[in-house]
Amino acid sequence: MPDASFAVVAKAGDRIADLSTPRPVIDEDRLAANIARVQSYMDEHGLNFRPHIKTHKIPALAVAQVAAGAKGINCQKVTEAEVFAAAGFGDILITFNILGQQKLERLAKLNEKIPGLKVVADSETTVDGLAAHFSGHKALTVLVECDTGGGRCGVQTPEEAAALARRIAAADGLTFGGIVTYPKPQSAAAIEAFIAETLDLLQSDGIACPIVSNGGTPSLFEAHLVTSATEHRAGTYIYNDRQMVRMGHCSEDDCAMHVLATVVSRPTADRAVIDAGSKALTSDLQGFSDYGLIVGYPQARITSLSEEHGVIDLANCTGPRPQIGEKLFIVPNHTCVVSNLFDTMVFHRGGVVTRVEEVAARGLVW
Repeated sequence: MPDASFAVVAKAGDRIADLSTPRPVIDEDRLAANIARVQSYMDEHGLNFRPHIKTHKIPALAVAQVAAGAKGINCQKVTEAEVFAAAGFGDILITFNILGQQKLERLAKLNEKIPGLKVVADSETTVDGLAAHFSGHKALTVLVECDTGGGRCGVQTPEEAAALARRIAAADGLTFGGIVTYPKPQSAAAIEAFIAETLDLLQSDGIACPIVSNGGTPSLFEAHLVTSATEHRAGTYIYNDRQMVRMGHCSEDDCAMHVLATVVSRPTADRAVIDAGSKALTSDLQGFSDYGLIVGYPQARITSLSEEHGVIDLANCTGPRPQIGEKLFIVPNHTCVVSNLFDTMVFHRGGVVTRVEEVAARGLVW
């Protein structure tokens, strides 16, 4: 068996440059600035903000987000919500259709435990399953999920949204809590049109709609253009990543997460190999043709990943090239997936470790 001490990856006061790799490292100052920046924007526009914890999966970071002014949190799965409920969070929205007896039983226990649990549904099947399980018990708050152009889950028209809201409102054991959407970026006008028509239909039916929840980091700073929304949800903003830089949401200097990797081979003049493969950087391309941005070597391209190796093409580098043993800071294409690949996150300020946090909700995907 491996030495258990090997699992202790870092401690406060260690130098980032001395850490074993591959290892995600989080810049404390950038993290704090990202939290403050977004909360200030939401406060300025009178929007409730509900951070999505799937990006970091760490209760201590959600505590910081709520301390800054966030109203509750957003989880994606029941098991994630259980971790955060155990950490003391009482206002949790789970934005996923929940089906199946095992999930419903755990959801019911969670609903008894915390006062502000909410879920979503986009079909009669989901609503009827929830109603059958919660009938005769503490009522569960359910929001109707609407597809306003994102092309994932959600009812397709305001008429369908209103009909499902009526079904929820009439069901024993359920309470209609509002509507929720995860739209495509930069589509505020279409979102607002869908929501406004839905609200008119609900008003005609005499159904109150206390929550109108819009979402997404890519369109974060257009949230105020959806004037009917009462809250906005976003997750990636806390770390930011390469895709957020490309979309204009932030600059490279706002990226709080880097994957620290070591050059372990230079087989040719134009090729370097690092110890970070798909198990560290993820295989998510997010529309890029390579697997991350290497700080200090913008012309180098991570062209392929196997499980433990990342291959870097250096052919376009006009200046110095990374050497064997050199440690590289890589801005990942997608930070949220990186969080789910490691047991701990190392935080630092100025290259010195400040703390190590367990990724408490890692692997909780149902």
